[in-house]
Amino acid sequence: MMKDEYREQIRELREHHIGRLLLQAQRSFNGEAIRKLRERGYAGLGSSHVAILPHVDLEGTRISTLAERAGMSKQAAGQIVDDLERQGLVTRTPDPVDRRASLIAFTAAGWAYLDAAHAVKQELEAEYRDLLGDDGFDGLKSALSRLIDHQLPS
Repeated sequence: MMKDEYREQIRELREHHIGRLLLQAQRSFNGEAIRKLRERGYAGLGSSHVAILPHVDLEGTRISTLAERAGMSKQAAGQIVDDLERQGLVTRTPDPVDRRASLIAFTAAGWAYLDAAHAVKQELEAEYRDLLGDDGFDGLKSALSRLIDHQLPS
């Protein structure tokens, strides 16, 4: 095979494999969600925030757990939590199990954010349903769920 043909084949394989498509779809979803949240007044939110916020349990979560769930260092998670705290969305309270640790929990403004985020997710899903049709959208959700379940360790 000629060098140029080989390079083009590799380029095609790199750009159109399922992992890249899933990553691009996730980035597209997050980008649109951030845009819609900013329209609702959450101007300070960015991609780093949406990497952490879904991992905050309703009863509170330690930073080390947030970092692990988000796939980042504790330092990076701590910086993002600091910013979310400045925005008034989360607060730190002592962990009743280990007083050396803090629990990150939603404030009243954070709960309002959760309502807005839920509305945005519903809007995006409705847009996807319009684009793919009922069968296509339901099939996509089912296929993604099966892939996730297949990847989970036993």
